[in-house]
Amino acid sequence: MNVLPHTFATPRSNRRDFLRRAGSGFGMLALGALLDPHTSIGAPAPTSHSTLNPLEPKLSLFPAKAKSVIWLFMNGGQSHVDTWDYKPELEKRDGQDLKGFDKNTGFFTNDVGPLMKSPFEFKQHGQSGTWASEIFPNIARHTDEMAFVHSCYTATNNHSPALFQINTGMSRMGFPCMGSWVTYGLGSESQNLPGFIVMYDTLGRGIPKGHAQNWGAGFLPGVFQGTALNAQGAPINNLYRSDELTDAQQRAQLDLLNKLNRRYQQQNPHEAELAARIESFELAYRMQMAAPEAMDVAREPEAIQKLYGLDNSKCAHFGKQCLMARRLVEQGVRFIQIYSGGMENERSWDGHADIGGNHRQFAGETDIPIAGLLTDLKQRGLLESTLVLCAGEFGRLPVSQKSKKPGRDHNPHAFTTWMAGGGVKGGVHYGQTDELGHKAVIDKVSVNDLHATILHLLGIDHERLTYKYNGRNFRLTDVAGEVVREILT
Repeated sequence: MNVLPHTFATPRSNRRDFLRRAGSGFGMLALGALLDPHTSIGAPAPTSHSTLNPLEPKLSLFPAKAKSVIWLFMNGGQSHVDTWDYKPELEKRDGQDLKGFDKNTGFFTNDVGPLMKSPFEFKQHGQSGTWASEIFPNIARHTDEMAFVHSCYTATNNHSPALFQINTGMSRMGFPCMGSWVTYGLGSESQNLPGFIVMYDTLGRGIPKGHAQNWGAGFLPGVFQGTALNAQGAPINNLYRSDELTDAQQRAQLDLLNKLNRRYQQQNPHEAELAARIESFELAYRMQMAAPEAMDVAREPEAIQKLYGLDNSKCAHFGKQCLMARRLVEQGVRFIQIYSGGMENERSWDGHADIGGNHRQFAGETDIPIAGLLTDLKQRGLLESTLVLCAGEFGRLPVSQKSKKPGRDHNPHAFTTWMAGGGVKGGVHYGQTDELGHKAVIDKVSVNDLHATILHLLGIDHERLTYKYNGRNFRLTDVAGEVVREILT
């Protein structure tokens, strides 16, 4: 029997050890297979037999329409009745009380005012005749490429639980977010960059409520959590090598560490976390080479930079993130989230006061960049394989919230989500809210339904993508979720 040479002192094998190794060997193999995350119900099979790299690309369960996702997250709760869900009846009944309204629907129960029409004009666009608010003149040119779901709803009227729900399917913390589930199920085409990248506000307005839990891996292995880019300075901590260390020296250090870790792994083959940790060191090294180039938007031609609004101080920060997202998709990054807006009310789409001023500001920051992203993806042939998704955590109420300049409170009963590319039909509208935009009433779409639809476009059956934890199989959609097939090509 050949024994691997090593410098660590180990006791001689005794009879008990021999019996354990010989008699339990097949049982250990069976146990290892059961504990392997890739054998969980419906998890896509790896493209090879190697399990050392948990982010290795995996086969989808059926042909996928989308390879990557860019989620444009309107943090704070964008108002559907002031953006994409035009309500003429709300104009007619402006200033009237909403009879039977439950003042506990929103968050500020003592500030409920009368019905309030939108401060913005709406016009129809494209062959689809889609009604769009004046605050999105550039995105509105793409309505024939977009599928609108007007009947979305959620289960909570508070930001943190609503953020958790739209991201993880659960309104409480501790569960894996969608980006983690997707990279767990499919891996990443890019082996030099993280499979799941998050970008948040770069203007010092903070990160979303709930913080990093919004892109956390929960009980999935940590390698699947989102990598959040820094708002200022180097996009990723410790991305650049120390000046005192040459590439050859760093490679030698990693090779020694890798040799020691793999020696230990051979003695403990069922420690899956160790394999992930080994790969994380290698990924970090490869990122030092690939990430600076992938995230350097200055390499783009001037015309492309202008397309995303990088020459406009109002929207350059968000435009840079959208352009970076396109570059990352080209490099094979699987899932990207970009948050518009920061932590508190006026610093996000959370328009409790002056809904007109609030939404005009944030639309001004996002309209040109998002339109530029859609144009650029299409002209590069990437829109067909990239699902662009725009959604926040909930909508806004049709009644006003009392303040010097009236705003709108949270509305969990209705919000609009739009998608483009990646296998969705263009210029279609699914579901309806009531005549005032208060509640979703026709073809209601839950957060679970949204998640099921996105996974389906990626070639994943949401009922079969599971992970065993605490004695039961968990999934992103829990025990619910129906694919919204009417918006699919």
